[in-house]
Amino acid sequence: MPTFDIIKKIEIKQKSFRVAQVCDQFDFNQNTIIEHFKGDFTLPDEWNVGVIVGRSGTGKTTIVKEIFGDVIQSFEHKADSVIDDFDKNIKSDELFNVLTQVGFSSPPSWLKPYSVLSNGEKMRIDLAMAILQNKDIIVFDEYTSVVDREVAKIGSLATQKIIRKLNKKFIAVTCHYDVVEWLQPDFIFSTDDYTMKHTRGLLQRPEIRLDIYQAKGYWDMFRKYHYLSHNLNKSAREYIAVYKDKPIAFCAVLNFPHPKIKPMWKIHRLVVLPDYQGIGIGKKILKFYC
Repeated sequence: MPTFDIIKKIEIKQKSFRVAQVCDQFDFNQNTIIEHFKGDFTLPDEWNVGVIVGRSGTGKTTIVKEIFGDVIQSFEHKADSVIDDFDKNIKSDELFNVLTQVGFSSPPSWLKPYSVLSNGEKMRIDLAMAILQNKDIIVFDEYTSVVDREVAKIGSLATQKIIRKLNKKFIAVTCHYDVVEWLQPDFIFSTDDYTMKHTRGLLQRPEIRLDIYQAKGYWDMFRKYHYLSHNLNKSAREYIAVYKDKPIAFCAVLNFPHPKIKPMWKIHRLVVLPDYQGIGIGKKILKFYC
């Protein structure tokens, strides 16, 4: 649908004492509140990721429902383990792969109920559920609305990576402008001024700079996220990766005896905090150590 022209009417059905007070105090004598949304919405010929962004109350949800109909806002979670909330017809290998790709790659956390997960982890779960639905276009309303803004940016980078890898079509509907450059969208529609911009290949995400230090005493911060063991060899050499003054990844190496190559080391533990998974930090760290 290249254009939209929406008239939204809200009837004031019953004037309570407080409603009458508001109408009297602010000189509002109408029985109907009318909102009008009109604009052009021409999608590019080729796209995978789009953004509809604008301030609260500018008609984002109204417009996307008019254009796309079925809009994702949240999912229902009832199972004792979040892994069981997914459709039983989805093959396990496909499910595990998507969970890992969206940055929710800790098997112990797959066994937890949705209610105990962090907001960042919940965002990854909802994204995985959206991706695994058989839809031509995934429209995600209130995108990153309840997530810490730094986590939202990293999560957005993971989102656009898997959407493009799987050749899906995903539209994020949000009032947060800070995630736009991290999503690197192919188009941006603003409900602030009803303009559409085709931006495929034009936006570059900010640099992620990691500082890596040899340091002791950080394993307790990361141990619960390691899926095999919480133990650490006392002879291990420990390193942390820091992003914006916050430790987000841990790596420990052990000396590996070799008759010809000295010194040789092997990876003992490698953990990336859940909120920073899915964007290749683990691989970057391994490459750095190698």
